[in-house]
Amino acid sequence: MPVIAFQGRPGAYSDLACRATRPGWATLPCRSFAETIEAVRDGLADEALLPCENSLAGRVAEIHALLPEAGLKIVGEHFQRVEHCLLGVKGARLEDVKRVHTHPVAMAQVRGLLARYDLEPVTEFDTAGAAELVAGWGRREEAAVASSLAGELNGLEVLLRNVEDAAHNTTRFYRVAPPDAVVESVAGQPMMTTLIVHVRHVPGALCDVLACFARHGVNMTRIESYMLGGSFEASRFLMDIEGAPDDRGVREALLELAGVSQDHHVLGTYRRSSFRDEM
Repeated sequence: MPVIAFQGRPGAYSDLACRATRPGWATLPCRSFAETIEAVRDGLADEALLPCENSLAGRVAEIHALLPEAGLKIVGEHFQRVEHCLLGVKGARLEDVKRVHTHPVAMAQVRGLLARYDLEPVTEFDTAGAAELVAGWGRREEAAVASSLAGELNGLEVLLRNVEDAAHNTTRFYRVAPPDAVVESVAGQPMMTTLIVHVRHVPGALCDVLACFARHGVNMTRIESYMLGGSFEASRFLMDIEGAPDDRGVREALLELAGVSQDHHVLGTYRRSSFRDEM
């Protein structure tokens, strides 16, 4: 059976995303993003799913540091709606709950729930891990905020669904695989390309880079800067663009880019998610 790796405990939102994007595959929980990447490189997993940005929390900075040097390629993208559930032990009622356990980021996303029911927040290392703790304690006054999958895997009951304050809370993932993996494509299917660009240290360097895409009608959907080698000069950029390198506009833009940048490297070309049409 094929295996897809993720960072987190069983039942984490990344686990849920793995099951959605690769139904029927086994999921492999890992302790860190580095271990998740290593699982693919070592052959323990066929692919991995790495969160790259969230509509509320922004980019996942660690992925920007790890992915360019990972030796893997991006073969897909997946958008996962974050739907928080209030989970309690079997037989518990909402009025029994006194304390809520979850990850700090998730806790910040359920302020309305905490205020409405006067619940004490207790932060934990992981949403799915919080569900494991509550299940282990077996006390009605303790509840977790996590995915419905975490509740199912830990034998907890859903006391309330969709307790998040913002209905648009969504995480985008890169699906990565070994360099020789075949990218699935369908004729006429819109594609995306992710690349790293190292700009020159001269005035207007980034402007010159962006102009390459603008002149050839290539739409950029994301650009992120980050430090390189401990330097405080933001000279390296991760970009998502619409199209594939064999498309005429993208091909000409990349040829021009080679002349105005210090260097660039394509991390992957993959099918554009249909979720983008719903945004």
